[in-house]
Amino acid sequence: MMYIRNEDTICAPATVPGTGAISVIRITGPEALAIADKVITCSKGKICDSKGYTMKFGIVKSASGDVLDEVVASIFRAPRSYTGENSVEISCHASSYIVSSLMGLLYEAGARAAEPGEFTQRAFLNGKMDLAQAEAVADVISSQNAAAHRIAFKQMKGGFSSELRSMRSELLELVSLMELELDFSEEEVEFADRSRLDSLLVNITGHISGLIDSFRLGNAIKNGVPVAIAGATNTGKSTLLNALLGEDRAIVSDIHGTTRDTIEETLNIDGILFRFIDTAGLRETTETVEKIGIERTFKKISEASIVLGMVDITRDPESTRDTIREILDKVDFSCQQLIILLNKTDIADTGNALDLIDLELRLKNLESEVSGNHILPISARTGSGINTLRSLLAATQRDLLADSETTLVTNQRHVQALTDARTSLLRVRDGLASGLPTDLAAQDIREAIYHIGSIVGEISTDEVLGNIFANFCIGK
Repeated sequence: MMYIRNEDTICAPATVPGTGAISVIRITGPEALAIADKVITCSKGKICDSKGYTMKFGIVKSASGDVLDEVVASIFRAPRSYTGENSVEISCHASSYIVSSLMGLLYEAGARAAEPGEFTQRAFLNGKMDLAQAEAVADVISSQNAAAHRIAFKQMKGGFSSELRSMRSELLELVSLMELELDFSEEEVEFADRSRLDSLLVNITGHISGLIDSFRLGNAIKNGVPVAIAGATNTGKSTLLNALLGEDRAIVSDIHGTTRDTIEETLNIDGILFRFIDTAGLRETTETVEKIGIERTFKKISEASIVLGMVDITRDPESTRDTIREILDKVDFSCQQLIILLNKTDIADTGNALDLIDLELRLKNLESEVSGNHILPISARTGSGINTLRSLLAATQRDLLADSETTLVTNQRHVQALTDARTSLLRVRDGLASGLPTDLAAQDIREAIYHIGSIVGEISTDEVLGNIFANFCIGK
């Protein structure tokens, strides 16, 4: 747990020493300006006497009196700073020796080392941002692609929080009216319009359900869109993974059952991070280890956003049909996309396989469900069709992200809180339909308000804050 000690002045490097020309050290707290003055001798005036949003040049001397470095101090006065406190950012040369020595001087002057995420925690505690925005700061820092950055940045600017506050405000208004009724219970006065309440519950429950459902896509974009490569043994799955990555990551062999476990690698395609999962080949086997690998294959298929169904077109029609049928049985077309890859086009014709696929789809009556999915001829060995596949993968996600106004939930804590809120509101709807007493319905609404408020930090505990900010990097 991180203990809240806002009376302290803290400091930490905000950059990694030795990785560039400049390092930045941050100081924040009530004594930040005075401590900076003890360490930095400015050429004109003192840091304490300077206005906010100004910069001062100065020198830093070591304990022995020798010049350690020439620095620039950026000054921010409360409340107009990241943390809402007096703050100084010292730009020095990126030598590990200089940074370490400068930190030591700051400790001697009265600052203490910041804990992970303590700068952002102070920003939250001082009202500079809510908890959802604070968590988005960490997501912005860790974003590995344009799509993840766009989602995190929108949350950091308060888009998600605004939606939650609007829902919470409407529920608070209604529950207040319901509780007012309890004060006039003997007069049997009804302040809260029940038809409006039911309509509001429908709208808010639907909105929350949409946010919960968005987590699958939001989490995929944040951590990499999971793409399962599935098919029979020796259809070229590992060769495909290597071709997509441009390196020999997976072992390729003519021996059946070479891949016994899943292999995962990430690849950035047009600003979107994909997590490719090479799976064990699907076939009947009595070999214990291979059977475990196939079970894991089925699990990975169920967890994937996109399934690449590999078909070896050099095989006999019955074998091809069995492979297609098994892949189709494992795909949930309501939330997953399927791309059937007809592999080995460099040595065989695709016509027979295409006929089989068309027949199998019609037999399963899935034409309408898979209309947004694709059949693509490729050669994993020669690379034919691989660039087309990359473009197709990127296009599937761009279509989903086309609406820039749509909020995507990316945080497991938020999903759990939303799920709990929805459960409480569904109890209210069921209860009102069955004549639930006003006081009990009001309590369920208050539970929903609590869960929604816990996302933005309207309700929080030291333990929750400690768990969240402990995952931040030092200096942020």
